[in-house]
Amino acid sequence: MYKLNKNVFKAHSAEQAVDHASYYRKLTWQERLKITIYLNSIAFRLVGKPEPRLDRTAFSVRARD
Repeated sequence: MYKLNKNVFKAHSAEQAVDHASYYRKLTWQERLKITIYLNSIAFRLVGKPEPRLDRTAFSVRARD
């Protein structure tokens, strides 16, 4: 689990601060996927909670003609 270290700060120029791609290119696809899942959980306020179950009653299946 990733945690924000509030004691660490590094001043950057605007160009350096925007260059996130070079950092993420160095990571494996598995590491990038873990970061993506974590950031999505923050966006949907699911941090520390179990994943919500899919409500299968909201969908219906029908045959296509």
